[in-house]
Amino acid sequence: MSSENDAARAVTVDRRSGPYGEVVLRRRGAHHEIIANGVFLMDTSDGRSERLLIRAAAKALDPAATAPAVLVGGLGVGFSLAEAAADPRWGRITVVEREPAVIEWHTGSAPEARTTDPGAGAATENHLAYLSGAALADPRVELVEADLLDHLATAPHRYDAVCLDIDNGPDWTVTESNDGLYAPAGLAACRDRLTPGGVLAVWSARPSPAFEAALRSAGFTDVRTEEIPVPRGVPDAVHLAVRPPDTAP
Repeated sequence: MSSENDAARAVTVDRRSGPYGEVVLRRRGAHHEIIANGVFLMDTSDGRSERLLIRAAAKALDPAATAPAVLVGGLGVGFSLAEAAADPRWGRITVVEREPAVIEWHTGSAPEARTTDPGAGAATENHLAYLSGAALADPRVELVEADLLDHLATAPHRYDAVCLDIDNGPDWTVTESNDGLYAPAGLAACRDRLTPGGVLAVWSARPSPAFEAALRSAGFTDVRTEEIPVPRGVPDAVHLAVRPPDTAP
């Protein structure tokens, strides 16, 4: 007979060592968790802030924009993608994820299991497809395996909204190489990939006045932060900023 303690016990589903360190998928009761380099990143128990990331960006757009294109940086557990696909207003929806394991947990696309954990399931299973499967089948959605900064530098088109859920946000990155995204050069790359009047939305594990200042220094306007209360600790946050209509190039 199961108990509350059994439901709360974390079970490793898959464990990988990759180019950006170790990434682990765990199941805790009915929910899944993603752990990167030993640090908790996200789980499937809530999703309010990840969904707000997309809704707030859409609300900040010009209402007259027709079929706006959105870039979702980071697939995660799939909440942001699902929210974008649920909104018929969006035109092109591009999701960029650099970690192969995360993509495989949604699509089951790995050729073989690559885990040595005795309690882990097959790495090729699409463990998170219950959250993302319908969205990934949407013809508007393109899933790109790439580093986000590389994609921003090479994408053949611009976006009306760029929504970032990378690591734990600008003030607390688990993977050192993610720091560059929130540095001046990374913010400039986001700004330049936006259409004039386009919106940058950035998820953060806590509000960051310093990041607001960095957005203004990078040439964004209408900078503001929406906070999402959590049961314990500081609130999650979504930072919003707009590329001015007259910004070159």
